[in-house]
Amino acid sequence: MSQKIQIEDHVTVGTLAEKLSLPVSRLITELMKNGILTTINERVDFDTAQIIVHELGLDIELTKQESSPLEMVRSRAQREVISEKAVSRPPVVTFMGHVDHGKTSLLDVIKGSQVVKQEAGGITQYISAYYIIHKGKAITFLDTPGHEAFSAIREHGVRLTDIAVIVVAADDGVKPQTIEAIRFAKQADVRMIVAINKIDKEGADTNRVKQQLADQGLLVEEWGGDIVTVEVSAKLKQGIENLLDMILLVAEVEDLRAEVNVPARGLIIEAHTETGRGAAAHALVEWGTLKKGDYIVTGATFAKIKNLESTDGLPLLSATPSMPVVLTGFKTLPEFGDEFEVVSSEKLAKNQAQKIVSSRHNANGRVDLSSSDLIRLINRTNKVQYFNIIIKADVRGSLTSVVDSLKVLDTDEVAVRIVDSGIGMVTENDIYIARTSGAVIYSFNVDIPNSIKRLATRDKVIIRRYTIIYELIDNVKSELSKLLLPEIVETVQGHLIVKAIFKTTKTEVICGGETTKGPLSLPASARVIRDKKIIAEVEEITNLKRGPQDVQIVQEKELCGVSIRTKNRLELQVGDKIEFFTRQAIERTL
Repeated sequence: MSQKIQIEDHVTVGTLAEKLSLPVSRLITELMKNGILTTINERVDFDTAQIIVHELGLDIELTKQESSPLEMVRSRAQREVISEKAVSRPPVVTFMGHVDHGKTSLLDVIKGSQVVKQEAGGITQYISAYYIIHKGKAITFLDTPGHEAFSAIREHGVRLTDIAVIVVAADDGVKPQTIEAIRFAKQADVRMIVAINKIDKEGADTNRVKQQLADQGLLVEEWGGDIVTVEVSAKLKQGIENLLDMILLVAEVEDLRAEVNVPARGLIIEAHTETGRGAAAHALVEWGTLKKGDYIVTGATFAKIKNLESTDGLPLLSATPSMPVVLTGFKTLPEFGDEFEVVSSEKLAKNQAQKIVSSRHNANGRVDLSSSDLIRLINRTNKVQYFNIIIKADVRGSLTSVVDSLKVLDTDEVAVRIVDSGIGMVTENDIYIARTSGAVIYSFNVDIPNSIKRLATRDKVIIRRYTIIYELIDNVKSELSKLLLPEIVETVQGHLIVKAIFKTTKTEVICGGETTKGPLSLPASARVIRDKKIIAEVEEITNLKRGPQDVQIVQEKELCGVSIRTKNRLELQVGDKIEFFTRQAIERTL
């Protein structure tokens, strides 16, 4: 009887791998075999998932699972059914591109801040939101990470976007995360502007960049296409005014509008905990007007908005479409990427949140396994060596990125087992869980109190703190490599033909012979071959003699004596071939 598994019409590769009890790397490899280049956070449709399950030979039947209204990602066309009362709204502009191509530097110039100097390793690791006024008109900017580990955050960012500014360094050209950003923007059907940055650097070649863009299906205006390019330099602050003017021009053409006199809805950009304020979220209002004191429901949690602030920390009484805000008052921490909407009462908010909790529980509920399914899962578990870890991160987006990146490291031999995870500082409870499960605690951008350090030392719990995601991933990869069984490399030295047998006991044979292939040397193992068949593998060659003298090496075509240690009695015969070989254990890495 096939195991039945429910999935949505579109499911991420990571989620599908988890439901199929497969390493993500294996699923990605199978998709590549079928011509589908993808990452852990990209979605595949139901039909593709069915084909892959069939190709893998899994005894699993996939069925479609309907999403609840709040969880379903609605298209922009569905979102923006507007009336005559709708008003113009500011454009939401996302800066995307490859790591270190200058996205945050450009935004720093626009906003007049120095965020890039504060970022660990000089790379953005969150979605950051900015609200500026240019020539009397508002623009909301989002900065997304460029590092490959933050694919989920970049995709999340493009869902919020009206205009995607693809930043490409003039001296480096189109790179993997550039291509990914273009793909995300196309899938989301948003307008693109290309900012060719670092035009001041040696080796800058804007024509090469334009050709590379054309190779990705983006034909620039001067070549007869519709993609606007703006040449800029964040370092010299050149072209910034032109870029802002072009953003407003594109926004004017798009005629962006939204209802304001209706209950607000939007998306959670980021979520974290704050001392003295509890759960807090960065959100983007997409529709309606959000007010302090409103009841909102988002995913499995709800809130009465206690504090409504701008991303600069200024208090607000209300927020209109396209405004990024900071909210507090949540009962529990909201999920990164969940939609929020205003409801009329706390009772309604609580009921809707509870429905989401119930639907998620049912979707992830128990599945009855047949005996063959159980045996298959047990066999897989027995083969896999697990590295137990606990992850504590500063914000939801970071936690999602770390978890997704670590899943990709799983193989059929070794895998990461995330014992627990959460937002905020490492706590005494984390130490207790780590001690009982043998887990290593990974702290990403969160502090470790001195009292917790002392407790960890006492209980011999390892805590590793990182501020740069790829350094954390590299460390986990190194730990997984240590769990891999070494590769045994066997090297044949040569052969000896037995000419005489001098002594045979239960554990030893002494014989003489001629080396037909060599040289032979100690230490060595050996096997006995008779009539081209291996009849025994001996424990060790303990001694070599040339005449009366003990030697370490015997050259080819020389006569010698051989002492062999055996586990069981070996009845050696004249004419047998003894094959000398060595075995070496070679450490493996992922």
